[in-house]
Amino acid sequence: MSDAAKNRVLVLGAQFNRVEKSGTLPVQEKKSFWKRNTNKLPGSIKAVQSKGSQDHPTSPSSSGSPSPPGNTISSNPEKMRGKIQSFEDYTSKTHDAWCEDDDDVEKVGERVGSVIIQEPTVKVIRGGDIRTGILSRMKKKHNHANDVRPRQAPSSSNKEHTVQPKPLPLPPHAEIQLELQEQEMLKLERFGKILAGPTTDLVILRQYSWSGIPAQVRPTTWQLLSGYLPVNIDRRQSVLDRKRQEYYNLLKQYYDTRHEDIHQDTFRQIHIDIPRTNPLIPLFQQPAVQETFERILYIWAIRHPASGYVQGINDLVTPFFVVFLSAFTDGELETYDVSKLSKDALNTIEADSFWCLGKLLDGIQDNYTFAQPGIQHKIHALKDLIQRVDAPLHHHLIKHNVEYLQFSFRWMNNLLMRELPLRCTIRLWDTYLSEAEGFSKFHLYVCAAFLMKYSERIREESDFQSLLILLQNLPTGNWGYKDVELLVAEAFKLKSLFGEAPKHLQSR
Repeated sequence: MSDAAKNRVLVLGAQFNRVEKSGTLPVQEKKSFWKRNTNKLPGSIKAVQSKGSQDHPTSPSSSGSPSPPGNTISSNPEKMRGKIQSFEDYTSKTHDAWCEDDDDVEKVGERVGSVIIQEPTVKVIRGGDIRTGILSRMKKKHNHANDVRPRQAPSSSNKEHTVQPKPLPLPPHAEIQLELQEQEMLKLERFGKILAGPTTDLVILRQYSWSGIPAQVRPTTWQLLSGYLPVNIDRRQSVLDRKRQEYYNLLKQYYDTRHEDIHQDTFRQIHIDIPRTNPLIPLFQQPAVQETFERILYIWAIRHPASGYVQGINDLVTPFFVVFLSAFTDGELETYDVSKLSKDALNTIEADSFWCLGKLLDGIQDNYTFAQPGIQHKIHALKDLIQRVDAPLHHHLIKHNVEYLQFSFRWMNNLLMRELPLRCTIRLWDTYLSEAEGFSKFHLYVCAAFLMKYSERIREESDFQSLLILLQNLPTGNWGYKDVELLVAEAFKLKSLFGEAPKHLQSR
């Protein structure tokens, strides 16, 4: 190399050192630096001699031609390191080294695309590689959210660089539960809007209530559907205050007459039946609750002498009491201790239960008058309906001398309350209250659907005693809301087919 060329190399080396320190280079200098004969500049690409070809170095452009003398690689590494300022030296001095166990560090043996890293040290991803990797992981997480794998816990030295692992996906049953909760929230929002309006549209409210009422708004909705509350929101509180005070006045006027000879038998029968009301539910075995039921039933019987008190009416109080109790407490209602309630709260529940029970019984009072003609009529209609829609079941019962009266009288008298869990009864009454004549007419089709649900099981029994025991103790202990919804759906289908065409029920 000539002296002039050596001087140029020394000048360019000095410029290169300034670039390393300042990080900037004028445009013209950059252009002149790269446009020169790079074969003689530091950092230029040179052929690497193999051990077997040290005497014949090759050019990078032509593998078989000898390289120029100026490009011959020195065999002395110490001398080479001292003279040449390579671009690899530059990058090794300016890169940012991340912690070894960080997510953006690739280790030996890991696969990057189609290349496996073979260097014996940690390779640090720089600049654009980091951004590309982050974007790639973001897209991968977005497109494959269910394939997330937990990462190893980072060391305390690199917490600030650690990306928190994404939570594992929920199991299917949990996702279904969340979806159901979201549906309940949407339903609650619909109810809230219609109940908070200046005037409640009962037609729309019945449509919403048919498929179930959210527990948070069930007390108010039941009072509206029963006709106890006015649809005008401005009048509701005044009506409630007036009706509750009216009930308290009735207690003062009539309850002390329960021991008189004319009413003694009525009160004694009520007093006997109250402990039999849902004996397996602790709530109804509390003395305060039983005394509340006694007052409600006695006052109703005194005010309705045509029917008076009849066994079975005591069961009809329980759904109203539990629903109105839910307005004052949260948690499990069947085991709730009513002594925790204030006296005013318990009096309010009692008065509201009394008036709503009265509204219910007004529509089915012929079930409890002399000879109970309403129940007799419904049992006969049930028999005709089963004969049309499930002839094999009907003939099986007739063959073994099972009368419909023997098992369905209780269904009509107690509105299936002895056959279903209390939670299912409350859900069923959501639909009954949303029907125009739910307790008087729709209940018939529910009983038919209930009997048909166990048709195959019933036809497996082949003697009178086994049939009667099964019909009086159908297995519904594990029923939930879904079972009730299927039941009312089947009942609605039967009502649509036969409700408006009574001639179809006549025997041929």
